[in-house]
Amino acid sequence: MKKKQTLLALVIFAAVSAFAGGLLTNTNQSAHFLRNPALDATTEIDAVYTNPAGLMFISDGIHISFSNQSVFQTRTIKSNFAPFAYNGGSADKTFLGEASAPIIPSIQFAYKKDKIAFSAGFAITGGGGKAVFNHGLPSFEAPISMLVPSLTAKGINTTAYSVDGFMEGRQYIFGVQMNGSYKINYVLSVALGLRLNMVSNSYIGHLTNIRINPVHPTFNPTGAMMLANTFFTNAATAATGAAASLNPIITAGAGSNTLAQLVASGSLTSAQVTQLSSGLGKNVSAMTASQVQTLYNNAATTYTANATNTADKNLNSKQSGWGLTPIISINYHLEKLNIAAKYEMKSSLDVQNETTIDDTGLYPDGVNTPNDIPAFLSVGAEYDLTKSWKVSGGYHHFFDSDAKMANDKQQYIKGGINEYMVGSEYKINDMLLISAGLQVTRTGVTDSYQSDLSYSLNSYSVGFGGAVKITPKLRLNLAYFFTNYSDWTKNSTNYNGTTLTGSDVYGRTNKVFGIGLDYRFD
Repeated sequence: MKKKQTLLALVIFAAVSAFAGGLLTNTNQSAHFLRNPALDATTEIDAVYTNPAGLMFISDGIHISFSNQSVFQTRTIKSNFAPFAYNGGSADKTFLGEASAPIIPSIQFAYKKDKIAFSAGFAITGGGGKAVFNHGLPSFEAPISMLVPSLTAKGINTTAYSVDGFMEGRQYIFGVQMNGSYKINYVLSVALGLRLNMVSNSYIGHLTNIRINPVHPTFNPTGAMMLANTFFTNAATAATGAAASLNPIITAGAGSNTLAQLVASGSLTSAQVTQLSSGLGKNVSAMTASQVQTLYNNAATTYTANATNTADKNLNSKQSGWGLTPIISINYHLEKLNIAAKYEMKSSLDVQNETTIDDTGLYPDGVNTPNDIPAFLSVGAEYDLTKSWKVSGGYHHFFDSDAKMANDKQQYIKGGINEYMVGSEYKINDMLLISAGLQVTRTGVTDSYQSDLSYSLNSYSVGFGGAVKITPKLRLNLAYFFTNYSDWTKNSTNYNGTTLTGSDVYGRTNKVFGIGLDYRFD
């Protein structure tokens, strides 16, 4: 059992995002978005993020918006792997992760005067929330489950295992954005912006209490459940001792004699040969003393490695880093029609480990890992059907395949993620309006990208809600947004490095509640 395979599930990091958008990008930055995700051509205050050039069409003065989103998500992995039956009796096993972020704030501010506007915003532009896996993931349980057939194949009958695995991962990318917008003429405006991205990740986990029930005449004659580390430590000590017991014979020049010959010559007893055979799980009387010693030395090396791999492991690590994203925006407005486009350039950044405990060896303190934020293109349009009814649409493309990831995982993404949005808003009266929208997301990842640590699924999302004008200058936004994901089944002939076949079915759920206030200072 390889150490890296056993503890791979502690690398939880990439999978904590609970927002709309690409693999590393959040696009829902306001409660307004939740009730209508087709906001790429909006000319309201939340254009600070979605369409900075469109801010030229708000009224002169100061505008400010505050939103909070509460996100609740589950991640479900339904696995089928034959050795899982040694822990619970079934080859089918479900691993559940829960992510929650009850407080996800965002603030957007704009000052507009004549042909110029300055704006700023703060939001969580990537990640968001905390994911907890109380029973681990298949990527570390699969190698542990292989202890059972591996020991049985060596003549040590074993039928069960158990393990205590826990992970908690938190990932945030805090974004502070500033824009300058300019109205070229009565239909055309442009904007330039810059966002500072600050990464703050933390990972806490443990893999402890790995237990097995090997039937061994010396170390576990009753076949009771015991710590795997204890068994392998004792076995390594015994194997080392058995190999050393043959040193006098080999030093005396009798290493090429078989054990049967050594019994005949009186150098060994039959009981000693029986004991040496028992320790290796096979009759070794026809083997030479040197061959038997080599087998015991190899066994000692294997048992020592297994003792190390099955010892308790703990992890407590943080990551931090920062990068800049330049932003270009253009807006075209003609009577009832508004069209906009925005391009965010790639932000190259690394995250650095700040590790206090790492028994896994996977998060060395001070090591940097690539974590680029991909380039992002959005285009959209809004059209006023009547004075009370507006429709909108948009398109997003995330250039994820061009953003460098840890272990060059971006090579398994074909072109990135595409999103398609439509929405509508209807003003019931001067005080109340309602809106709704649909977002369809099509992932560009391949089967090789998908793992229980990080996976991307096709989905569609529906958002709806309304706004209440509390005063002529103050508006309250309320919204609900949910996502339905398509399951992804991944079959493997070498399931998590075990050389056996197995499969995982990846699933997700996502629900978001939003509330926000927009205020205008004339």
